[in-house]
Formats: sequence, C-alpha cells, structure tokens
Amino acid sequence: MFELAGKRVLVVGLGKSGLAAARFLKQRGARVTVSDARPPTLIAELPALVEQGIAVESGSHGLLTFRRQDLIVVSPGVPYSTPELKQVRALGMPILAELELGWRFLQGEVVAITGSNGKTTTTTLIGEILKADGRPTLVGGNIGRPVTEMVAESTPETWSVLEVSSFQLETTVEFRPRIAVVLNITPDHLDRHGDFKTYAAMKTRITERQTAEDFLILNGENEPTKMVASRTKAQIYWFSPGRLVKQGAFVHGETIFFRPKEYAQPEPVMPVAEIPLAGAHNIENVLAAVCAARLAGVPSATIRAAVAAFKAVEHRLELTRELDGVRYFNDSKATNVDATVKAIESFPGGIYLILGGKDKDSDYTTLSPLLHERVKTVITIGSAAEKIERQLAGVVKIERAETMQRAVAFAHSAAVAGDTVLLAPACASFDQFENYEHRGRVFKDLVGKLGT
Repeated sequence: MFELAGKRVLVVGLGKSGLAAARFLKQRGARVTVSDARPPTLIAELPALVEQGIAVESGSHGLLTFRRQDLIVVSPGVPYSTPELKQVRALGMPILAELELGWRFLQGEVVAITGSNGKTTTTTLIGEILKADGRPTLVGGNIGRPVTEMVAESTPETWSVLEVSSFQLETTVEFRPRIAVVLNITPDHLDRHGDFKTYAAMKTRITERQTAEDFLILNGENEPTKMVASRTKAQIYWFSPGRLVKQGAFVHGETIFFRPKEYAQPEPVMPVAEIPLAGAHNIENVLAAVCAARLAGVPSATIRAAVAAFKAVEHRLELTRELDGVRYFNDSKATNVDATVKAIESFPGGIYLILGGKDKDSDYTTLSPLLHERVKTVITIGSAAEKIERQLAGVVKIERAETMQRAVAFAHSAAVAGDTVLLAPACASFDQFENYEHRGRVFKDLVGKLGT
C-alpha cells in the first residue's frame, strides 16, 4: 500500500478534486499543505481546511512551498507547465494526479473512459449497465465524484467506472485500468496542450501501463484513436457503427453485435432502434459501452435492458422544452468544435445555434458546411464571439447576443414551429460561468421562463 502517514504533501489547486485530495491525505496521516493562485476571498473552503489542520497558501504559488514537500498532488485544472511544477520536476520530486492518488487506493476493478467527446454519456451508461447486473458500482473521476472520494466505499467486489480527461492523464504515473476505452480523439484543449500531437499523446497515456491481461477498447472509425493500438500491450477490442470488426462491437443491418474473439461467431445484443439517445454519435457511445460491459462479463440481455432504460445525461443533447412547436436542446457539454458538429448532425435543419464562450484555440471554420446546410442563424455569446464571427463570416447569418439571456430571447423571437434552438457552444464556459453545468442550468432556467 502507498504510505502517506507523516509525509509532507502539497495539493496544488483547490477545485473539487484538489479539495477531495487534501481531505483524503489528511485522513491518512499526511502533513498536508494546499496552494491555490486565487486570492483567499474567492476560496470559500479555506476556513474549513484550516480547521482540519491543513496549511493554506493562496494568492500565489511559492517555490519554497513546493520544494519542501515529499509529494505533490496536482488538480486537473493546474497545467503541468506551471513554473513551480517545472522546477520541482527538474529536481525529481514525485508529482501525481488526484486520479492517480485515488486509483492507488481503490479496491476492485477499474473501467476508465477517455476521449474528446462522449465520455460522460459512455461512463454513465457503463455504470448503469454494471448496476443492472447487480455489481457494486461507483462512478466518478472527471464527473460527479473525485476518485479519492470513492476510495472509502470501494471493496474487492466493486467496479469503479471513471471518466478521465487529458488534464488528469497528464500527471499519471502507474495508472492501470482493467478496461480502458478511448472513444475518439479530435482537436480540443489546444490552449492548454499547445498542439494536437501533444493532446493526443495525453489520451494515449490511459493504456501506457496496461498489460496483456487488460483490455483496450478503440474506435475503428477515428484515425487518431486507431493509432493508440500501436502503443499498447493490452488486448484490443474495436467498435464501429459502419463495418464488421475482428473482435468487439459493431452494427450490421439494424442490430448491434458483439464478437468476443477474432473469428468467433458474433452474438446479437440489441436492435439499434432501441437506443433512446438522439444523435448518430450516441450509437458509437453505446457500442463502446457494449464492449466494456461484455468484457466485464455482463450478459447481453442485461445490457439491452439497461441501454433501453437509459436517459440522456444532463447537458448532453438534453431536450429542455418544447414551446409553440419549437424544441430547445441543452448541449452545454459540447465544449469543442467536434462535439458541436455531432450535435448539429443530430437535427436535419431549422437550427438556431448558440455558439461561444472561452475559446480553446479552436478552428470554427470546420463548422461551415454543416452551418450552411442546417443552421438558420448562429447566435454568439462570450469572449470568443468576435473570433467565431470572423471565421464564419459569409457562411451563415450571425447574431451577436453577448449574454445567454439575450441569446435565448432572440432565438425565441425568431424561431417558428418545427425549428430547434440548440445550445452547443464549442467553447469552454469560464468567461461567463463557473463551468459547463452552470451554463446549461442558466440556459434551462431561461428557456423555462419563456412565455411566462
């Protein structure tokens, strides 16, 4: 067991994961310090941390604070390139992600899901399938609960299903899931990782420590994801909605099949028509979940029933309301261009699309063909509005709204029966909102008040 008692441990970043890590470490006898660059007035939890005997540094990061530790635990929101982290790395100090810290103490089996899009839906769905099979199941990671919060509930029989982001994988060391899933790799977070090659390499880290006893599930239709296959020792299973695969899940005709081994007879799992989620991309998410569940030993009949009963995850193509024949969809989790593409592709046309937020060094011109074909008006909000308008000039009608309130009001005034109002921003939310959940809730609240 990884020994923490008596060790000097610094937790960098006091988001949800950092706070959970600090408490976890304190409970296990570590001498804990936390460091956050935000001023103390913006960190509501500081008094409680001090009361628990945790030392606090806020307003800036002090290099001496970093150098006086035995271990540093990094929250996902803190870049690995932070100057203080770069200096202590050069000194050989061990640095771990909160994900890694929690994983080292988790009991039972771990299924980890990463990808540019679809992580939350797929993670949640796999969790529901395992629960339907009667397994003790925990779901968390990049969604819901930090991994360190899950440790106390885990047992040798537990299946922990973890959504993992590139930010979390950046500082993993020994992380080794029993089943790893890479849904897709498309440009995202380039403002943090610098370029697509580096970002893709972060995703690949999910399988870096896997062995021939483990499983890696890959998207047979996404070229960058397919390249991960050359970097693993795990047994590879594929999923594809468009062609048969050697082993894994695929669609043939109108049915999802799973082939357990190469050249084995594929087994029918369920009709595609029973998938209750909108969008062709969700077929891929279900295929990935089918692979993971079958590799975990869940019977096909249980998978079919669990998928059919599954409800869309909040903020993922979530039907918020239908008013006067206009449907309003909340896809606030569409925080990159590829996710927005998938959202638009879910509707034939008549779309009023709300775009914008904090730019992630994205290329919005790739949206042009779909916007021209299916979108009536793009409504821009947030700090990325000017860049979006510049890159999409002449492609589609654009309305500058600046705020979510004005965007919803304009869409309501312009849309007619049969149209769709779609929040799929292709941007992060941090310019105007706490996170994508906050952005989605504001949208839903505004839509709920229309006509009142």
